[in-house]
Amino acid sequence: MEEKPFPAWSWSVEECLKEYNVRLEKGLSSSEVERRHAKYGWNELQSESGKPLWKLVLEQFDDTLVKILLMAAVVSFVLAYFDSHENGEGALTEYVEPFVILLILILNAIVGVWQETNAEKALEALKEMQCETAKVLRNGIYAADLPARELVPGDVVELRIGDKVPADMRVAKLKTSTFRVEQSSLTGESMPVIKTVNPVFMEDCELQAKECMVFAGTTVVNGSCLCIVVSTGMRTEIGKIQTQIHEASLEEQDTPLKKKLDEFGEKLTLVIGFVCALVWLINVKHFLTWDSSDGWPKDFRFSFGKCTYYFKIAVALAVAAIPEGLPAVITTCLALGTRKMAQKNAIVRKLPSVETLGCTTVICSDKTGTLTTNQMSVTEFFTLGEGNCTPRSFRVDGTTYDPNDGEISDWEFGNLDASLQVLAEISAVCNDAGISCGNNHFRATGMPTEAALK
Repeated sequence: MEEKPFPAWSWSVEECLKEYNVRLEKGLSSSEVERRHAKYGWNELQSESGKPLWKLVLEQFDDTLVKILLMAAVVSFVLAYFDSHENGEGALTEYVEPFVILLILILNAIVGVWQETNAEKALEALKEMQCETAKVLRNGIYAADLPARELVPGDVVELRIGDKVPADMRVAKLKTSTFRVEQSSLTGESMPVIKTVNPVFMEDCELQAKECMVFAGTTVVNGSCLCIVVSTGMRTEIGKIQTQIHEASLEEQDTPLKKKLDEFGEKLTLVIGFVCALVWLINVKHFLTWDSSDGWPKDFRFSFGKCTYYFKIAVALAVAAIPEGLPAVITTCLALGTRKMAQKNAIVRKLPSVETLGCTTVICSDKTGTLTTNQMSVTEFFTLGEGNCTPRSFRVDGTTYDPNDGEISDWEFGNLDASLQVLAEISAVCNDAGISCGNNHFRATGMPTEAALK
């Protein structure tokens, strides 16, 4: 039975310290850390074993229409084999049709497997949200760069501006007047949230209400504090998200497109089967004859060659009725849609889900980070001119943190008077935010407003 998590947010700091048997000024001892490692394991997200390649390939053929095409390809191959031997020729032209059908099905499977493999890799991005190191107090001494995976419940961790939170933790002591965390990745809140040490007197509440808790994967944008580790690894909120993603991937639910194609395939099978049987039965008189005596049939004569001939006609009719190009056309269209969505950073796990999106009538979306970027930028600033009596305003172009994105309008580069000098100095120095560049992409640490000013 899974252990119920300790509601640290509803208990005071003193009660939390007592629960985890730790002192805020000393931290855990080495022996206690080893014992808790054995109990709770490493502080890391588990790698869920993906489906083996052979299973992914077989799943691409688990479709009514594809099964019909496979059967048609086998029958076409057999008929082509007999025709080539009857005519005394082994020409490859006889095998064009079955090979084309098989090629279509193989391409369909390759595209499907490739797409699902890409989606699996994209879902691994959750791990990138985890912190690598943390400043931890153990045996009364701070370890500045302890690997975050070694954290255990009860560890005392110091957080500072720019740090990524390594685990779900209870705020125990503020070292600055205010402490803010950017947690839009979990809650969708557009603005950084102020954290306090005061307990929330509700055991069952939303993440947004837990103002004395910080969560793994979020970022400190202002202030500094001491925290007590409460949950690690898969027991953190981000770990629960990964578990839900994995469980969702195991759920098999047919999309509207697959339902329609399966329904079409079943009806097509019935119609083709009925027509083929009818054609074969109409020609029974050509390979099965008999004499009549007193109104009763006798002396039956059966021609196997003619029976096979008319069976070939019926099968040829069935193969002709099957739309071999339909799976290829559908796969191509869905693959193009998937590619377009991938360019917009959307994760598409299965090709038919692209069509499902087209059937959607209502979308419930978190605005921050999806419809908006959770970034801020200065659009205009105001200063006084010569003699500090002439008001001036300057318009600023650009919407990202890239210094080369846009410019200050109506300003001559290098013309920095006293007022502008003071404004620039305040924006740059009286500022806890930071701007960094990685992979040609500029990111901000700290408050979005301060980052915009910097």
